Amino acid sequence: MTANFQFADQMDVAGKTVLLRLDVNVPLADGVVSDDTRIRRVMPGVQSLLERGAKVVVLTHFGRPKGAFVPALTVRPVAQSMAGILDQPVPVESDVIGPGGKKAAAALAAGDILMMENLRFYPEEEANDLAFAKSLAALGDIYVGDAFSCAHRAHASVDALPRLMPSAAGRSFAAELEALNAALSSPVRPLGAVVGGAKVSSKLALLENLVTKVDGLVLGGGMANTFLLAKGKPIGASLAEPDMVDTARRIMDVAAAHNCQILLPQDVVVAVEFKLGAAHRLASSDDVADGEMILDAGAESVAAATGLS
Repeated sequence: MTANFQFADQMDVAGKTVLLRLDVNVPLADGVVSDDTRIRRVMPGVQSLLERGAKVVVLTHFGRPKGAFVPALTVRPVAQSMAGILDQPVPVESDVIGPGGKKAAAALAAGDILMMENLRFYPEEEANDLAFAKSLAALGDIYVGDAFSCAHRAHASVDALPRLMPSAAGRSFAAELEALNAALSSPVRPLGAVVGGAKVSSKLALLENLVTKVDGLVLGGGMANTFLLAKGKPIGASLAEPDMVDTARRIMDVAAAHNCQILLPQDVVVAVEFKLGAAHRLASSDDVADGEMILDAGAESVAAATGLS
């Protein structure tokens, strides 16, 4: 699997402007990053590029502004957090595809880093617009993708852009690929996988592939609710995709045919509102009231997933 990829650590980046696609979509509290785990995870790759003389232009998204400028979703708190970790300035350029962006990228010296404003402020990003991707490509010499968590999205900075210029996988992306290769090409049995997220539809191909390769699949997040619905369980007002119920049933059938055990929550944490400190209770997955939302898995479900064999 990894033999088919080019990696950033193998490229000569000295003096080159590297467009570095990251996923640093982190939580904020009062306008400050409250958990920088996702940022720190990609920092070794960022630091390697800077130490090897690259001029780094970070491309990222933040939240779901739906193609409009939303001040609360600026990447400035992320840049501030990154600057503290790097111990060097990380300025933010708001004129991403205009003259301001070109000027800011051209002004970088070897070892400098710049972050472009939230790409999802532009509707062309999620539309995978080729012209938008070409405008981004004009900012640099090399594309490095280090956003494994959104690599499945057909967005301009993820799909169209790397097709337009020399491209490579970043360090954390490479680590994910190597882990997947080790797990799927020569696995140690029993082999389990954990998949979460809101939607079955966005991970359909992944799920259909995994159930043919692993011995057990643990599902969580909103995705699990769709599978619970497919099994006839009450999910109340929980996040789910009712139109994917038949698909979920098909995936369960394929899993059964390949002796893959799908684990869904047996007990769940439910509440009538989604907010910090909301009143909640622990319920069986058979006992969710109409107005309640499933917001987490319970202790029994965690124990069952941990003991999967």
